[in-house]
Amino acid sequence: MPAWKAYQEEAAEFFRSLGLDANTDVTIQGVRTKHDVDVLVKSPYYGFDVTWIVECKYWKEPVSKLHVLALREIVSDAGADRGIILSEAGFQSGAVEAANLTNVQVTSLADLNVTAREQISAMRLRELFDRVEQCNTRYWELLKEKRIEDELRPQVGTIGYSGARVIDACRELLFHASIGCYPFHCEELASYSMPKLQQDFQSLPQVVESLDDIVRELETKLTASEARRS
Repeated sequence: MPAWKAYQEEAAEFFRSLGLDANTDVTIQGVRTKHDVDVLVKSPYYGFDVTWIVECKYWKEPVSKLHVLALREIVSDAGADRGIILSEAGFQSGAVEAANLTNVQVTSLADLNVTAREQISAMRLRELFDRVEQCNTRYWELLKEKRIEDELRPQVGTIGYSGARVIDACRELLFHASIGCYPFHCEELASYSMPKLQQDFQSLPQVVESLDDIVRELETKLTASEARRS
């Protein structure tokens, strides 16, 4: 495998390690034309489509401003959320200036390994906040008897899965994570019946990973309940 191709695959594998979908050598359709993309990164999470276009410059020379401007145009035409240029040889000063205050990031894969995990986890935390609030709306739109029938809440006086308590627990985790209050332990009632909440949370990635599984389960239950109502 050529070195440049191996660099692309290494980049894609890095994003996969963060729980994102990543594919190499993808052709995407923009508003004006098609674009060949080194690595296309997407979020697989329910209802929140995040798309990043990653260009891998396995070069001996620093990347110039022109390449940053070109990626900015591709990101705009494709309607992507972010563009990332990876280069281990660095970037010319004009390239860095062209990327400042835009949705294009210039970095190296080595630096990305150090900085991106927290950045991406923070992005996913914001997504999770929106997903939890969406779940809250969907949950309370269902009649009480339907929530009981579809096992989204237990009968009064009994113990079982409760969407409302799960939402409260998620909000608690999101609050602590947003202020960087580590370590912490979930004190909500849902934690007594959900193993994923019975742990000491030490970091943002740990919170995100646990929350994603919990919210995904609730979304699945809500979708099934809504399907039975239609």
